[in-house]
Parts: sequence; structure tokens; C-alpha cells
Amino acid sequence: MKIKLVPVIIGLWIGASWIPAVFAADAGGKAVFDKSCAGCHGADGKGNPGMAKVFGEKALNIATKETTQKPDEQLLKVIAEGAGKMPASKLSKDEQKQVLSYVKSLAK
Repeated sequence: MKIKLVPVIIGLWIGASWIPAVFAADAGGKAVFDKSCAGCHGADGKGNPGMAKVFGEKALNIATKETTQKPDEQLLKVIAEGAGKMPASKLSKDEQKQVLSYVKSLAK
């Protein structure tokens, strides 16, 4: 079986060209999430059990398909303005988008 190298090389090059951007966005989002969100939502996004007891919130688990199915605009609004007992964030618009990207990756 012969493999034509040119299409394989082009495919690998195209596939590899987006990987650094994805990891950079997730890395930035993870850093912001770890600093600003993990205290309540847990490092894995499944909720910090201690905070759930304090707030009586089961909604601290954001690593769900339900979260990823919500429109980005709705999630960005929650990140920016808060919801329920969650306070409004002091994150920049760019940081909010990074956190959103990272949160969506948690449910995968």
C-alpha cells in the first residue's frame, strides 16, 4: 500500500497550525479560571463541595453539557454580571472570553 506523502504532509500541517492557538486560549482561560472561578466552581468545574455547603448551590458544577449548550452571549453575561449568589466579575472582556472558552472545554 502506497501512501501519497504530499496530502498527508499538508493535512498534518493544516491540523497542526491551529493547535497552538487552541492551547494558548485554553491556557489563558485556565489561568484566569484558576485564579477567579475555581474557588467556587472547583479546579475541574464540577463545583467545590465546601462552597456548595456554604451557598447551598448545586449549580456550582459548570462542567456539563447543559452549560456548553447555552449561547455564548448568555454565558458571557453570567460571567460579567454574576447570577444568583455569584458576584459580577472584575475580568476584562478578553479574560471573560478566555474563561468561557476554558469552561466549554471542561464538559468535553
